[in-house]
Amino acid sequence: MQYRAPAWLPGGHAQTIWPALYARRRWGPALPKQRERWLTPDGDFIDVDRQAASRQDRPMVVLFHGLEGSSDSHYAQAFADWAVAHDLHFALPHFRGCSGEINHAPRAYHSGDHQEIDWVLRRLRLQHQQGGGQTLVAAGVSLGGNALMRWAAEHGAAAAQCADAVASICSPLDLVQSGQAIGQGLNRQIYTRMFLRSMRPKALAKLAQYPGLFDRQKLMAARDLYEFDNVFTAPLHGFKSTDDYWSKASAKPLMADIRIPALALNARNDPFVPASSLPQQADVSASVTLWQPEQGGHVGFAEGRWPSHVRGLPDSVGGWLLAAAGHPLFESDEQHG
Repeated sequence: MQYRAPAWLPGGHAQTIWPALYARRRWGPALPKQRERWLTPDGDFIDVDRQAASRQDRPMVVLFHGLEGSSDSHYAQAFADWAVAHDLHFALPHFRGCSGEINHAPRAYHSGDHQEIDWVLRRLRLQHQQGGGQTLVAAGVSLGGNALMRWAAEHGAAAAQCADAVASICSPLDLVQSGQAIGQGLNRQIYTRMFLRSMRPKALAKLAQYPGLFDRQKLMAARDLYEFDNVFTAPLHGFKSTDDYWSKASAKPLMADIRIPALALNARNDPFVPASSLPQQADVSASVTLWQPEQGGHVGFAEGRWPSHVRGLPDSVGGWLLAAAGHPLFESDEQHG
């Protein structure tokens, strides 16, 4: 991916914050999304927002959102519009507790939740095939991308049963280094505070559901994601501590096991995914393509004059995914039109 930020948008922080808050998100009429509630094998639920293409046999694009994201996130709206423009099925599964309603089980979601990714993709693939579809590709943004890459590595060649190609976008593939980076300096003041502003109330709602689930006083005292994960995320999902969680959930150490086409996109000026933490070709299998442009920020990649837009991100990543899956856009669009 060749990307250069607009001259008026210098630096990783600006390239991260502006697209999330102010960039043009839509460039065409949005299709109404259909929300489906799926009951999980452990008696909980997730909500999946979907858009249908004009024909059942059109390809499907699945997008896993990032930390505290949803179908309202700027990147999700951009991908949804891109799917409309190319007449593709689109599905965004919400991680537990992220669809606007607290989930039922004494758990939430985490960066290495490859079992949940597997269950979701298997169900979507089966539904798509039953409707006559064949091609299914998946992308994950930030946290969702790490979990998706972790899933691809865990399943190796068998991952092809569920997805034809996958991509991670600005994902902290080394959670230890990224976790340390987001807890320091300006990152701590901007991004850590932003995330905790929504994560803490959700955790307290979970405590109200399950009194005694964790120490409320310690949660309220948490001032960064390391402390929050130590009290909440790690113990609720079977990890001994934040260190254990970040180490075991990271995708990077396992990316040499990926056997389906995979793309890892990371800007080298991402404020909280250090360039030094990014995988190199020696760290991954031959199935993995690495895009590491110098600019872009964290899920930024804004383009154009003021006001900017983020259309180039789904164009580049989505186009790569479909081509890798043997369904290049220019061919499929000609056949369709």
